[in-house]
Parts: sequence; C-alpha cells; structure tokens
Amino acid sequence: MITLTPQRITDLDAPELANALERPKLETDQALQAQVADIVAAVRAGGDAALQALGAQYDAQPAKALWATARDLKNAKKALDSDLIDAIDSAIDTVRAFHEAGLPKSIAVETAPGVTCQAVYRPLNAVGLYVPAGGAPLPSTAIMLGVPAQLAGCEQVVLATPPGPDGLADPAVGYIATQLGIDQVLVAGGAQAIAAMAYGTETVPSATKLFGPGNRFVTEAKRQVAMDLEGAAMDMPAGPSEVMVVADASANADFVAADLLSQAEHGPDSQVILVTDNDSLANDVIQALKDHLPSLNRAEIATAALAHARILVVSDLAMALGVANRYAPEHLILAGEDAPMWASLIDTAGSVFVGHYTPEALGDYISGTNHVLPTGGWAKVYAGLSTTDFMRRMTVQSATADGLKALGPKACRLAQHEGLGAHALAIELRLKALGAF
Repeated sequence: MITLTPQRITDLDAPELANALERPKLETDQALQAQVADIVAAVRAGGDAALQALGAQYDAQPAKALWATARDLKNAKKALDSDLIDAIDSAIDTVRAFHEAGLPKSIAVETAPGVTCQAVYRPLNAVGLYVPAGGAPLPSTAIMLGVPAQLAGCEQVVLATPPGPDGLADPAVGYIATQLGIDQVLVAGGAQAIAAMAYGTETVPSATKLFGPGNRFVTEAKRQVAMDLEGAAMDMPAGPSEVMVVADASANADFVAADLLSQAEHGPDSQVILVTDNDSLANDVIQALKDHLPSLNRAEIATAALAHARILVVSDLAMALGVANRYAPEHLILAGEDAPMWASLIDTAGSVFVGHYTPEALGDYISGTNHVLPTGGWAKVYAGLSTTDFMRRMTVQSATADGLKALGPKACRLAQHEGLGAHALAIELRLKALGAF
C-alpha cells in the first residue's frame, strides 16, 4: 500500500527538511562488521576450501565448481536468444565508445628551461570485478566493469559472480566475459568472493583494486579489505540505490512514476524522491505509482522502498535545483521543458538524465555512461566509474645540467627554510660538481 503524500518545502523548518532528505540507514552495524570480518578471516586462512564452504552456507545454490570452465564460457552464448545477444553487443559498443573517448592522455611540459615534467598513465596490473546476482543476475554490470578494464589494458582480470540456480555463472555474464577477453570467471559471491580476490587463494590471484556493487555484505567486505594494507583498494563508497526526479508541469506523470519505480525495485532500502513545483503533477505521480505498482514482478520490494520515498513541492524550480545539489543523488532525472538549462546548474550528481525521453534505465544498460555510481551523498566528491579508475597516474621529471643550475639554488633556499638539510645537500652536491655553487 502506498501512503505517499506531498510535502511543501516552505512548510518545513531546517531539521524537517534534513529529515525529508535523509537516506535509509545503512545496515553496517557492529554485528555485520564482525560477521564480515569472520568471513574474510576464514577465506584468508582456509583459501579455496573456505571459499567453497562459505558459498554452500550463504548462497541459495552452491557452485558446482569455483571456476567457470573454458567450455562453460564458450557455450554460454548458446543459452541466450538472438535478441538478448544483440542487446548485449550493442551495449558493449556504446559503453566502449563513451569510455574510449575518456581515455586519459599523457602530458609533457617544460616547466623551466631544461626541466621537463610528465604525467603518464599505466593500467592497474590486477583487478577484481564483482557482478551481483542476488534476486537476479546483473550482466549489465559485467559490461560496465569489463569494458573499462579492457580499455585500460589491465593484464589480470578476475570476474566474480554468485552461482545461479544451476550452480553455474549466469550465461549472459559468461558471454560478456568472452566478448571482453575475460577468461577467469569465479563462481562465488558475497563477502567471501571479495576476500578471495583481495588476498588471493590457491587458485584465485590477488587483486590491486576491487570494483562493482553488491549487498551490505559485499559493501562491508570491500570497506574492510580496503582499510588493510595487505588487502585491495575499492572503487568508491556505495550504499542503496537512489534517484531524484526534478519535474515541472510538462512532465508525464506515468514516466516519472516509472522512473521512481525503476529504482525502488532495486531493494527495500532504495531511495526515490520527486521534487516539483506543480501540485497537480505531485498528485498525478502518486496515482500513477498506484496504477503501475501491481504489475511489477518485484512489487513487494518496490512497495517497501516507497515507504520512505518523498515527494517535495517547491515554490520554484530554482529551489528544486538547490535541493538536488544539496542531496547529491546517484541518479538525477531532469524532466522539464528547460531541462538542458537546468543541467548546467547541477554540480553534484552521479549521473544526470536530461529531458522527458531520457529515463535512468537507459543509462543503466545502453546509453554508454557507466551505471556504477556514488551513492549516499558521495556524489559530492566522487564520480561514476571511468577508464581512469582502472589506471594509475604517475609523474615523471627530468632535468639537464642547465635545468638544475636554473632551479637548484631556489630549491635549496626552500629546503633551508624548511630545515631539511639533506634535501638541500642533494642539490648542492650536484651544483658543486657542475661548478655552479
């Protein structure tokens, strides 16, 4: 049952507005932290045997084997219909086109005569990709992670995904892996898969960095291993999915309701918010939610998420955009006649969808942008996944004798001011050898 009622922002004081924009509480409590720590420790100590035992304990269907075989991957395509294969291939093409355009370029600058500084990019040597398959497999995530890893040139890529009802990796995930040149598909999920990729086992190579969304166990495991110097870095902080829609009177209530439901069906802790300056639209969207909800196969999940949904009515669109920038949503849909202009005023969002015919679902699958995005307000400082996340940036500098003569004395003066004598000495000795000190 939907009990949503519009709230007028001008009627809310500061604490009430903060409460209206508050996200569902994350389930990262002490009990969860301890349970995940135990899982991570078990995998570190027990390796493959522990990974299999934990899979049997936590997965709905234990994996038939830890690794998808070459034959499994080769035959994955046979389990897919032609329309799905075409959709996957098109999604790979669009995501590759966008992410390839974002490949970073090395630079070289002569900062002073005889002194050259460079910024160069190198691929991360080993990465772990996590593709969820809780209520349903998410092969689209395999595309979002695998394409930039391939473009970056990562030498070692392990893709982990939980087993399906048959104890095997989802065929669509397997097909995507083969299309992207990934031949290491680990059939394991949860915190145990994260631990295995972070620290390595007898058969699982350790990764430098881990990527991909997951449930609270996966999220907590990524956090824990990222805090350990012997573990693996993580892509970004993540929590429940969220969408904010900013809409004016020109918006289609059915479109807006479907956009809200598309996030609500992700999980009961998903956050969906509509901000509008039009009372009629607010009420029409509530009715459209009631009309469309019963037809969804995940209606129960969406209903739970709608229990903490919000519809906020503002006095004007400037106020709406201010609310959006304050909230920093993972997904922001701008549904209005002036949506392109609104977009120019947004500076804190994971991904922005402009206009009536740009649903968030398009970006989830095939527009070309990445659907691995910062949640929980982290869009204030983090961006969505890109090819650069699979690379490291290094600086390189070189100085000729003339370059050292030009800048060395000034560097010595700075070192002396800071009281770092060895710094000054390293320069002075070279200048003396050149007869310039």
